[in-house]
Amino acid sequence: MPTDRIRVLLIAEACNPQWTSVPLVGWSHGRAIADLSDAHLVTQVRNRTALLAAGLTEGRDFTAIDSEAVARPIYRLATWLRGGRQTGWTTSTALGAAAYPYFEHLLWRRFGREICQKRFDVVHRLTPLSPTAPSWLASRCRAAGVPFVLGPLNGGVPWPPGFDPARRQEREWLSYVRDAYRLLPGYWPTRRDASAILIGSRDTWNQMPRCFHGKCFYLPENAIDPQRFPLQRDRIAQKPIRVIFIGRLVPYKGADMLLEAAAPILQSGAMTLQIIGDGPQLPQLRRVIDRENIAAAVQLIGWTEHEQLRRYLAQADVLAFPSVREFGGAVVLEAMAMGVTPIVVNYGGPAELVTPSCGYLVPIGPPQQIISHFRQVLGTLAQDPQPLGSLGAAAQERVRRHFTWQAKARRVIEIYQWLCAPGTPKPHWPMPTPDDSSQD
Repeated sequence: MPTDRIRVLLIAEACNPQWTSVPLVGWSHGRAIADLSDAHLVTQVRNRTALLAAGLTEGRDFTAIDSEAVARPIYRLATWLRGGRQTGWTTSTALGAAAYPYFEHLLWRRFGREICQKRFDVVHRLTPLSPTAPSWLASRCRAAGVPFVLGPLNGGVPWPPGFDPARRQEREWLSYVRDAYRLLPGYWPTRRDASAILIGSRDTWNQMPRCFHGKCFYLPENAIDPQRFPLQRDRIAQKPIRVIFIGRLVPYKGADMLLEAAAPILQSGAMTLQIIGDGPQLPQLRRVIDRENIAAAVQLIGWTEHEQLRRYLAQADVLAFPSVREFGGAVVLEAMAMGVTPIVVNYGGPAELVTPSCGYLVPIGPPQQIISHFRQVLGTLAQDPQPLGSLGAAAQERVRRHFTWQAKARRVIEIYQWLCAPGTPKPHWPMPTPDDSSQD
């Protein structure tokens, strides 16, 4: 066991504080781990400018790998196959995995000697998050006697029954044969040679072959940085309640289902709704608003900067988020961090973040069933908003205790210590995270 802080080669091919989704996960998680260890970040060259702007020093804090010779044409191909739209993410992820081996090849050429000389105690691949992306570094690190940590891996939430039309609208053709990725070269060696695998959701855990469960650790994908949320909701919920939806306007996010569910309540004047986001479903949403005659109670805000997004959340009472295929659910945590009560579908990532003590879990089912349940919950809250105060406070406390990047980094360091110090007890955390857990 090193006497000083653990030396980590931290690999985050996607790592950018100026972007969202996986790049922001790579940045936020990576910086939190670096605060508790002696970490050197390795990322893709497209992130260099943003890392320099954030105050990191190239060479000392990070190394940028230029894999654009392969990454750029594959990105262009993925964009073309998706029709330039915000859909077809399974295709995009699969093609991104095809570009990753070249990134690792260049990484090994730069750091292979240092790994073999054990200048790092641990090599940790943070991104890609997709379980479809193999890592040839795992076997090389194993041969060098350096623990290799993989993850958190996340993804693979199956399309629920009744949503095949949405699946086709999303151009998710590869999702029909997604499990075939287990046949790809590198799938089994990556898991065999990794010393520890971080699993971001129950769905991903269930996909993992049981023979590897002994080296797996549950660690939800998303978290929040409290410093990014200086604003807090200080509003006392009252009639009409203020409901907000945030997300890409694509079929699986369910903004159309939300409008259908909320229409009678919006018509009654007991509720207002703000929809923040953009995407190919926007014309359909406008037609529903016109048909139901609810334009006076609905605002279509469009895409907005993150800073402005927090201002909208601070004035909301409820986040209504009927997404049926959400891997992580970062927007749910952001709402909870500001004291906004979430209503989510009891399926995928959000269902592992929300509990009955801090929000509402709507049963998964066909679209009409989800619409009916959302209408019931929204109608009840519109008649009596009083529970929203205690629910919002509980949501804030749950995020503060379990879902900050600092809390996640502490767990990762525990895994590093287990790998580096023989005899250290193996960490264990319940799945999903319960309200009463005191391990953080």
